[in-house]
Amino acid sequence: MGWETDYLSEAREAIVGARSETALEQARVKYLGRRSRLNEALRGAKDISVEERAELNRTKTQLEGVVATAREELRRATIEQALTKEQVDVTLPGLALERGHLHLITQIRREVEDVFVGLGYEIFDGPEVETTYYNFTALNTPEWHPSRSHGDTFYVADDLVLRTHTSPGQVRYMESHEPPVYMISLGRVYRRDTPDPTRYPIFHQVEGLAVDKGITLADLKGTLMYLSRALFGPDRKVRIRTSYFPFTEPSIEFDVSCFRCGQEGCPSCRYSGWLEMGGAGVVDPNVFGYVGYDPEEVSGFAFGLGLERIAMLRHGLPDLRELWENDLRLLRQF
Repeated sequence: MGWETDYLSEAREAIVGARSETALEQARVKYLGRRSRLNEALRGAKDISVEERAELNRTKTQLEGVVATAREELRRATIEQALTKEQVDVTLPGLALERGHLHLITQIRREVEDVFVGLGYEIFDGPEVETTYYNFTALNTPEWHPSRSHGDTFYVADDLVLRTHTSPGQVRYMESHEPPVYMISLGRVYRRDTPDPTRYPIFHQVEGLAVDKGITLADLKGTLMYLSRALFGPDRKVRIRTSYFPFTEPSIEFDVSCFRCGQEGCPSCRYSGWLEMGGAGVVDPNVFGYVGYDPEEVSGFAFGLGLERIAMLRHGLPDLRELWENDLRLLRQF
């Protein structure tokens, strides 16, 4: 069978000369496939001698090796070509990944915390769903007070509310701590307010309490002035005016000059030139009665300020509702 030599030479040339996987597969089918001359000869091997059968098998084995080598060469050439055409310059700067950051209210909260921690205050977290005892009764709020009505407060049950201020944390803290007490409580609070540029039904508040021997209204004023300078700088005007709250006596409100109009009057400050920051005052002795403190031995002050109001005054935001809209054009500025 002299054709094997010519067949092997022809097949090897076709296989080695293939320049793609497709061409190689076509050559393999032609010379090693089921209908190839080689396989037809092997199917008729019973009519040939043992030597000729062995020669056919050697030819088949050689061609299979040539196919495997050619396939490996094609794959290697493909990889080398890709590396040549798709080179990456590792010295070029990569694509910058956009990173998130803390929300403005969280930034303000942490800054306020730093101010009071620096003054020696302890941070206390209270529950957002609060009992009417801690939210009203233990804070000397009478049954007839309008803040207890369903029109002002979100009730979960008859004796459970979404806290209207962080002041309940004062009572909870005093129940488990003996004087002297210096603490702040920060978090979300809820009130049935109609949204406008300076109000929203959900907002954040920082509540502060100091109880010790000899605490006076002057200590409260000095603390609020220190906080104002730390947050707004020395140029912003501050005023303190008398007010009424059930849990403080005397009571005051703490205002800061409007950032928007220079105190000439605008919608943000309701044309008053001032923005209310929150309420404060000397702790009413009745509150001490609920926690077992002796009002003859200790006195204290308390205050509650809105973090959204601080953000408005700090950064010139005309409408605090924008802080709840998650508009990235606004949030990316801070």
